[in-house]
Amino acid sequence: MAKKKDTQNQKTKDLKQYEKDAENKVMTTNQGLKVNDTNNSLKSGERGSTLLEDFLLREKITHFDHERIPERIVHARGSAAHGYFELYKSIEKYSKAGIFTDTKRKTPVFTRFSTVAGSKGSPDLARDVRGFAVKFYTEEGTWDLVGNNMPVFFIQDAMKFPDLIHAVKPEPNNEIPQAASAHDTFYDFVSRTTETLHNHIWAMSDRAIPRSLRMMEGFGIHTFRLINAEGTSHFVKFHWKPTLGVHSVTWDEAVKINGADSDFHRRDLWDAIEAGHYPEWELGIQVVPDEDEHKFEFDLLDPTKLIPEELVPVEIIGKMTLNRNPENFFAETEQVAFLPGHIVPGIDFTNDPLLQGRLFSYRDTQLSRLGSHNFHQIPINRPIAKSYNNQRDGHMQMEIPKGNTAYFPNTLGGGCPYMAKIADGGFHSYEERIDAKKIRTRSESFNDHFSQPALFYRSLADWEKKHVADAYTFELGKCKHTYIKERMLWLISQIDKDLAKQVAEGLGLKIPKKIDEPINQALGADANVKKHQPPKKKNYLDSDGALSQANTKFDSIATRQIAVLVADGFSMSDFKKTKKALEKEGAMLKLIAPHGGTITCDENMEHEVDAAMMTTESVLFDAIYIPGGKKSVNALKNEAKYKKFINEAFKHCKAISADNEGVDLIDETFVADYKDDATIIINKKPKNFIKAISKHRNWDRMDIASKVPA
Repeated sequence: MAKKKDTQNQKTKDLKQYEKDAENKVMTTNQGLKVNDTNNSLKSGERGSTLLEDFLLREKITHFDHERIPERIVHARGSAAHGYFELYKSIEKYSKAGIFTDTKRKTPVFTRFSTVAGSKGSPDLARDVRGFAVKFYTEEGTWDLVGNNMPVFFIQDAMKFPDLIHAVKPEPNNEIPQAASAHDTFYDFVSRTTETLHNHIWAMSDRAIPRSLRMMEGFGIHTFRLINAEGTSHFVKFHWKPTLGVHSVTWDEAVKINGADSDFHRRDLWDAIEAGHYPEWELGIQVVPDEDEHKFEFDLLDPTKLIPEELVPVEIIGKMTLNRNPENFFAETEQVAFLPGHIVPGIDFTNDPLLQGRLFSYRDTQLSRLGSHNFHQIPINRPIAKSYNNQRDGHMQMEIPKGNTAYFPNTLGGGCPYMAKIADGGFHSYEERIDAKKIRTRSESFNDHFSQPALFYRSLADWEKKHVADAYTFELGKCKHTYIKERMLWLISQIDKDLAKQVAEGLGLKIPKKIDEPINQALGADANVKKHQPPKKKNYLDSDGALSQANTKFDSIATRQIAVLVADGFSMSDFKKTKKALEKEGAMLKLIAPHGGTITCDENMEHEVDAAMMTTESVLFDAIYIPGGKKSVNALKNEAKYKKFINEAFKHCKAISADNEGVDLIDETFVADYKDDATIIINKKPKNFIKAISKHRNWDRMDIASKVPA
């Protein structure tokens, strides 16, 4: 006991000495150069492009990019598929890119979905942002649209990316927690870097725990440029809209799914494609003329801001279909390299400072991961457009360049390869006028950190708001330092007072009336603190319907997983009728029996069991069906887990249907008194069940469902 006490005392002394030493430490580069701003990249003016000479940015990001090998530092756990993109209509008035003007094309794509924070071995249902990266193999070259399932990002300047990821990753002293943001270092960072608040409230919403990779939106995040044949520029944001709608699971389900099947999303995507239920997303664009750049209450170059669809509607222009799984996970999903710098004529960049940094960082990361600048020769990364240049040799050169010239200009090689004319498809950067000082700062137009999180929360349905409050309460409840929780409560109160009140009650804390230190720490040592403090929130739009999942598509049950609870003697006539109706709508029925192997229906036919009850859980299914058959139902009554299965499905507001004697099993559960056509469908035509499943959940049952025993 004395030894343990001595060890603890030594730890306390070491910590105090560390804090004392830290008081006199000034930040420097790796060469000892004192640094007065490690939050902002060097730009050509406050809203200008990031400069290549920024050695501070390069040192910080290069070190970060090479910290770990070989798995990706972020987006390590991914799933991917092949497919194609087809254009509905030409948008030549905006862009000269062939992929946006030629409706006869069928452009091959490879799309990778991923979590951000976890390692390769982390579970699929972590509360996290999801990566949504699409590689278009176009005839003019490869275009990579590298985005997420949320339209904004945590930070405004790439210089802050290492800080963000270091904060959210497992804490370095104990490597805890894995694939989770609910810990002190992350909230210490968020509460002092208020630009994170918009993306953070999205991460606290149901968007962070999607039902399926096939049922989540994708966003390009940044404002890009489209350039037409006349050289005219328009600002653009890219959107992917899933044809199945945007649906999520509850946090309680996510926790249980991670235990029941940690590969839930990966398996779901693979199985859907193998079964011929090809995932589809429509590509949409929000276009803003150059002359309207400053017409909004927010800055188009700020990656922590979205353009509300109420202000600029999304124009749907094409569709992506994923129809083929990879042949080899490592060769394709693991080795694919996405770079935001891969664009084609007709698409160009803006001075978004996060995008500017990504243009450097992604290539640098792939050099570390894939071992060579020749990573473009790996089959999954090869363009379909022919490649000719004077770049030779190097580690892992997989081609055999011919000829005796590797320079330009030349005569010995017949002048080849020669320069392409702009009219013949040669890339030409948009000629943006720049007249500014070199400066390490960010524009004051980036300062508003409360208005858009508030708009997002106001736009949510009541059940979504409840889930956000619960998520904040859970996450902050995992933090050990009270002052971090209180700082977060004050910030949440600036977004919405009622939300902050709910979270405070859950934490057993009071919301501070004020906090003493500056709340925006994205400043250099000599910066004007007042200049970069976020102002009070503005209400330039009451709500935006596109932000709520309550307004998504509810017209399909395609690929929905239906658990059919059966034992020997189940009613074949009941089952056959419901199976025919549900499969006609694309649903997938799975027989869940007391044991594996086969069972026999009341017509003495054998049926293969999809899962024994002991090997599966209700959270893996979207709905439950119980056919009649006295012998079958009596057998199920003796199995306690069947009752738990039904109670839990009701707890998660899922549709449950029963025919004839199947009702007797429901009568022995908590939900016996709540039969209606909305959630518990009894002895009704399958169309009633189909309608209930298509709603995804009956959120009107939340209050009742919360009383279901665990």
